[in-house]
Amino acid sequence: QVQQKPWAETSEGTGLNLTCLHPKITADATHWYRQFPHQPLQLVATAVRGTKPVLEPEGTLWVSADRRSSALWLGRPRRGDAAVYYCALG
Repeated sequence: QVQQKPWAETSEGTGLNLTCLHPKITADATHWYRQFPHQPLQLVATAVRGTKPVLEPEGTLWVSADRRSSALWLGRPRRGDAAVYYCALG
């Protein structure tokens, strides 16, 4: 019931928006993680609603007022930010 696009691509330094939709679930909190090959999950950011700055990777996490969607904006992604990104609801 959580919907994410399976693939996103950008050029180094060009912003990228990763979205997470869950229209039937109201999240108490939304968490975004990333995972590099052969590494454990790494927490990127957590928010309940509204906008929150993200330090690593540099960007912004936005959670809708109804808490049924979110977007992780990677402002200036680098080659080293290439990973699998997951949203999770808590």
